[in-house]
Amino acid sequence: MTNLHPAAEAIPGRPGSLRSTLNDYLTLTKPAIVVLLLVTAAGGMFLAAQGLPSPLLLGLVWLGGALAAGGANAINHYLDRDIDQRMSRTRLRPVAGNRISPHRALAFGIALNVMAFAILVSWINLLAALLTLSATLFYVFVYTGWLKRTTPQNIVIGGAAGAIPPLVGWAAVTGGLDLPAVYLFAIVFFWTPPHFWALSLLIKDDYAEAGIPMLPVVTTVEHTTLQIFFYTLALVGLTIMFAITTAVGLVYLGSALVLGGGFIWMVWQLMRSYTRSGAKNVYLYSLLYLASLFVAVMVDSMVHW
Repeated sequence: MTNLHPAAEAIPGRPGSLRSTLNDYLTLTKPAIVVLLLVTAAGGMFLAAQGLPSPLLLGLVWLGGALAAGGANAINHYLDRDIDQRMSRTRLRPVAGNRISPHRALAFGIALNVMAFAILVSWINLLAALLTLSATLFYVFVYTGWLKRTTPQNIVIGGAAGAIPPLVGWAAVTGGLDLPAVYLFAIVFFWTPPHFWALSLLIKDDYAEAGIPMLPVVTTVEHTTLQIFFYTLALVGLTIMFAITTAVGLVYLGSALVLGGGFIWMVWQLMRSYTRSGAKNVYLYSLLYLASLFVAVMVDSMVHW
């Protein structure tokens, strides 16, 4: 389970101290991103269980998912160390800043994924383990290793990796995949471009310096905000379509309408008059939006059935 933008930098500590080293290894995992991924995985589990899933099952999925996502992010630090050194936002990351060697970061990331697969295949099921592994492989090889450096559509295609956690959650409960899980996958998939492009607007100079063809680098701000708007409309439309199914109820529908209306309004304001503060507001709201929508899925699952 992977993907989803900027990691918090390591908490300062005395150079070479144990605390500093541990903070650097934690930073490799991009914990803020991992937490959001685990929320979406939980949404899939609650929906599949039609209520509260087994706490043990939830804990094991979260443990395996956190290890896999954190490991994939560590490998991302290894692969992106050259461009991280050229971007002001990332040049102080552990590998780019020469505090953790590239090979140690790579070994750390691989080890975390091996542990994740072992946990999921031993105590959950093979499908959940394979889905989690596929997310890591897609994020590492398809997005980071190929798409990110070659096409402005990188995040559109590569965002599929970050959309897999709800499938893992569903598979952990049911042992298979069904249409509601596909809807949750699609919601995260369509959420990723407007979320990431809003961030890209804020740091497009960094991406340009590093030679990364993010959308705002290769086209105008106006075109980028228009694409954000179109994807947001598609996202909100998809969330409402999901409410037409019997998988979710009124709690989810009300939340989707309110949260989606807020998202569209904020992006509309950004499209009408671009400002950095407006782009930042869209980016931050997108994080709140996805987390809140999946919490609504969980709450709805406990009252709808």
